[in-house]
Amino acid sequence: MDILTVSHLSKTYGKGDTATRALDDVSFSVAEGEFVAIVGSSGSGKSTLLHLMGGVDRPTSGKVLLNGQDVYARSDEALAVFRRREVGLVYQFYNLVPVLNVVENMTLPVALDGRPINQDRLQGLLDKLGLRGKEGYLPSQLSGGQQQRVAIGRALMNAPAVVLADEPTGNLDTRNSHEITQLLQDSNRDFGQTLIMITHDETIARAADRIIAIEDGRIVRDERIRS
Repeated sequence: MDILTVSHLSKTYGKGDTATRALDDVSFSVAEGEFVAIVGSSGSGKSTLLHLMGGVDRPTSGKVLLNGQDVYARSDEALAVFRRREVGLVYQFYNLVPVLNVVENMTLPVALDGRPINQDRLQGLLDKLGLRGKEGYLPSQLSGGQQQRVAIGRALMNAPAVVLADEPTGNLDTRNSHEITQLLQDSNRDFGQTLIMITHDETIARAADRIIAIEDGRIVRDERIRS
């Protein structure tokens, strides 16, 4: 069953002679539990696509459907709730709150919603992500790889419909890159988590079930790696 559908999605920045078409009539679907890598060179439109799928930016035209619901039929306030509850976002530079510790950063989306923390899920993620014993550490006390683990935990804490990872290994060395890629694979396999990862690294992309390549705002390849 398809959990995410992107339909004729386009995004243009600017107007007139200065207009730049970052995405140009992009369409595809992602099945529930699928791991998809989106690859492309710098400026290809892949990050714009991820932001549109995650409700971070609004398209110029086209639709994004998550669980059959039109993401952009929502008000800006409803979109903020959507980003907290329905998608988990992982960025290259972690985006952790520096004055919050590991547990506080991981549970921030739940706290912002005023909902109780699922302690079983939190404890399971701390173990799975290798953060046991680091619960009270601030981001400044953690390595880059550990900070990215916290960011992944934050993305998974709400059990979102889909996790969107934007170059999650781009700021890490080779060893940590492989470890983070493996953790994302594990979350896809162990939790059945639908995962869409943006990367410029084809080697990392081949950890996914499927690779979608984008150039000049258009899909140029949609390749299934494994069923």
